[in-house]
Amino acid sequence: MSLVRFLYRQLEKERSNEEGFTLTELMVVLVIIGLLATVVVINVLPAADQANATKVRADISTLESALEQYRLDNMTYPRSEQGLQALVTPPGDLAQPQRYRRGGYIRRLPSDPWGNPYQYTMPGAQSGGPYDIFTYGADGQLGGEAENADIGNWQ
Repeated sequence: MSLVRFLYRQLEKERSNEEGFTLTELMVVLVIIGLLATVVVINVLPAADQANATKVRADISTLESALEQYRLDNMTYPRSEQGLQALVTPPGDLAQPQRYRRGGYIRRLPSDPWGNPYQYTMPGAQSGGPYDIFTYGADGQLGGEAENADIGNWQ
């Protein structure tokens, strides 16, 4: 019987050594996961900034088209006080309200990728054109660099 007990104890010892991972193995796995996460973040974040800038340019292009349609119908661009809202609902002080397109010139005004409304000034100071459409960037303030930079129709 003692041989059976001896073998049974040896088997128990081997099983206890095989269960679970050592602290070193867990640390190695965590370091590898951390390195992979770092590589992904470094490669994905710049793409998100570029996507935001691309969305802004697409929105500005859409707003420019709507402003041109407004000008063709009403013989002038909306004034700064009327803003881009004039593309959605007719301003109360239109000279010839019957010329305003039924349903407006755009269904709804888009927001920039950071949730802020687009800015509009007429006449355009930055672009040198009849109007400026722009966003203040991620920080919502004039000026800035990288994702905080202002983006407008003058670029």
